[in-house]
Amino acid sequence: MLTHCPSCQQPLPFTDDQIARLEQALIQLAPGKLLAMKCPLCRNSISLDKSGRPPQKPACHVQPPPPPNLDWLQTGVFQGEEKVEDVPMALVLHQAGEERRRIGDSLEAVGYQVFMADTVPEALERMRFVNFSCIVLQAKLEGNLEQSSFHAHMRALPMDRRRYIFYLLIGENFHTLYNLEALAYSANLTVNTGDLRHLDIVLRKSIPTYEELFGPMLEELGAYGKR
Repeated sequence: MLTHCPSCQQPLPFTDDQIARLEQALIQLAPGKLLAMKCPLCRNSISLDKSGRPPQKPACHVQPPPPPNLDWLQTGVFQGEEKVEDVPMALVLHQAGEERRRIGDSLEAVGYQVFMADTVPEALERMRFVNFSCIVLQAKLEGNLEQSSFHAHMRALPMDRRRYIFYLLIGENFHTLYNLEALAYSANLTVNTGDLRHLDIVLRKSIPTYEELFGPMLEELGAYGKR
């Protein structure tokens, strides 16, 4: 039985006689019907089902859009800018090896000057003195992303600095070019490890899109000395 008003959250001041009559009305209530009454305190309407409680609203399940189709990656063809301008430095925080070499080669292919960092302290120290335009993080470098001190640092960056950084997460569980996933992780791009051989093509597609979206705003901020 309902004991508090759903609107004002105050206890319902029913007498024993009123409760008995209410219970009798609920017993006689036809299945699927609702009993209407008013709160004695706030006078808002209250609807009760046969159990004596307000009917439950059905849960709303929103289906997110699927990851993008990446068939075009296999062809190695993308109609876009051949080289990204005005992106002087990129920081790669990734374990040394073949994957990191591929990342560095891809970044250099689109015009970045690349600095490789082996540890989080090394990367953070370098960020103190260099305004990197692109930062790449291996998601499992510190166990998992939720435990990553570097990822936490990136998420906590003030917007007057963060908005100028193209933040890229790489891991075996990510979906390449899935913008909704990148947004959920406070990044600009997620790339599956299996797609690293196509990273230069992915960058040629994603960075111009990023600049098209944020470029005008950044130019206006620069004009007002907000850089």
